[in-house]
Amino acid sequence: MIEVEFQRGFPGLSLDVAFQAPAGITALFGPSGCGKTTTVNAVAGLLRPDRGRIVLNGRVLFDGRTDLPPQARRIGYVFQDARLFPHLSVARNLRFAARWRRGADADFDRITAMLDLGPLLHRRPATLSGGERQRVAIGRALLSAPELLVMDEPLAALDEARKTEILPWLERLRDEVRLPMLYVSHSVPEVLRLANSVVLMQQGRVRHAGPLTEVLADPALAPLMGAREAGALIAGTVVAREADGLSRVMTAAGPIWLALDRPPGTRLRLRILAHEVILSRAAPQGLSALNALPATVIDIRDGMVQLALGDERMLAQITPRSVQMLDLKAGAACHAIVKSVSVLPS
Repeated sequence: MIEVEFQRGFPGLSLDVAFQAPAGITALFGPSGCGKTTTVNAVAGLLRPDRGRIVLNGRVLFDGRTDLPPQARRIGYVFQDARLFPHLSVARNLRFAARWRRGADADFDRITAMLDLGPLLHRRPATLSGGERQRVAIGRALLSAPELLVMDEPLAALDEARKTEILPWLERLRDEVRLPMLYVSHSVPEVLRLANSVVLMQQGRVRHAGPLTEVLADPALAPLMGAREAGALIAGTVVAREADGLSRVMTAAGPIWLALDRPPGTRLRLRILAHEVILSRAAPQGLSALNALPATVIDIRDGMVQLALGDERMLAQITPRSVQMLDLKAGAACHAIVKSVSVLPS
């Protein structure tokens, strides 16, 4: 657990930041210039706050009396550019991070295997692709035995092909390495695919910090992710492959049928955009849409209807005329008809 609370003034921007980050990936999300990189630099000890308190796993990194230097904070940092030593091989770049650690050889073998770095060990950074360089940078950060991993837009300098190459490794890192990670990004697709929780930042302030699913389905917060990105992220498990080829995915909101080829037992995250949801007060009949889920209206705000579907939350984007025509209000029962679903790895 990382606990962050600090203030720092700059010409034209005053940062006042407070949040907690559990195990898994916490994304710091917001527009350029809102203070995301400055925040993780303060956590890593690369920038000194004016005041505040930063605590990692109960260990004080910064407060009014303590200001540990970066090398004493046990934080691995992965920058936008890999910042590898160009004159060293991949193996020597990796071992540089672990040169003073006992048991580093065992970790070296484990981490190089996890990131599939074995074929690269004898090469120099200049001969690697952008995705390969970032994998090496991640391995080097892990070999420093960090208690926290910081990634400052690690995919920003990569083209789409290299992003596609490295995203599965970041997912594996999230699932297999049980330590908190702060991930700076302004890419909604990256946040949706990787993050467990999110810190929404705007003009040097934290607007909200919490589970990603809460942010996406909150009509007051979803617009900060982008109006076209508002919706829901629902966990599901493939339970059967039907005779017609569709897969039945069970969620807390009910079953959803999808055209996908995944074996039973596969866990998924289903992305349902607000503008892909139609509402009906009565159980729909005579429609081609297969997924119609019973729901209850929680809130209506700025053209967004927040819905409860069991323990899950969803948003539907409809016009004020539709709200009036359907007589929608808090507590009203309805059905959410889902037109399109994106499937993300769990």
